[in-house]
Amino acid sequence: MSEKIEIDKGARYPKIIGSFGEYLVCHWLSRSGFEVGIVDHTGMDVIAHHRPTKQRLGITVKSRTRIRGTEGISTYIFREAKQDREKLLEACEAFGCDPWIAAYVECNEYADLFLTSLENYDDKYRSQGKTTIDAWKMTEKQKHQYAVDRDVRHIRFDFKAKNWWPVAVAVVDLT
Repeated sequence: MSEKIEIDKGARYPKIIGSFGEYLVCHWLSRSGFEVGIVDHTGMDVIAHHRPTKQRLGITVKSRTRIRGTEGISTYIFREAKQDREKLLEACEAFGCDPWIAAYVECNEYADLFLTSLENYDDKYRSQGKTTIDAWKMTEKQKHQYAVDRDVRHIRFDFKAKNWWPVAVAVVDLT
C-alpha cells in the first residue's frame, strides 16, 4: 500500500524544481537518441540534436508544482513583459535550432512532461488575439487534446510513496 503524498516546499524548491525539469527533459531526450545539454543562455534551457534526422532543438523548459486542488491551473510559457518568446527565438537563431517548449507539471500523485515545437503550440494551442501571457493549459479537456496530438510528446509519472517523510501540518496560533 502506498502512502498519501503531500507537498511542503522548502526554501530552495523553485530553483530545484526548475533544474529538475531541465535535467528530466535532457534525460528523456538522451535515452531517445538525442545528444543534449543544459545551456545557460537567455531564453533557452536545453539544446538537443537528433543525429538520425539532424534536427536541432532549442528548448525552453517551464517546471511547476501544483498542490492538491490546483492541478488544472495553466503553466505560463511566455510573458510579453519579459519578452520570453523573443528571447527563445533569438537564442534559437544564434544556435541554429528549431524552437521548442517543454512543460513539467508535478502534482501530489503524478507528474506530466510535455514537449512540442513552438510552431505546433502556436498553430493549435496558443490563445487567439492579443494576449500578454502564453500558457500551457492543464484542464482535463486540454490534456485530452495533447494526448491525441502526435506532435505533443508526453510522459506521465505516477508517484507511489513507500516509507517516506510525512509533511508537517502547520499550526497557527490565534491567541
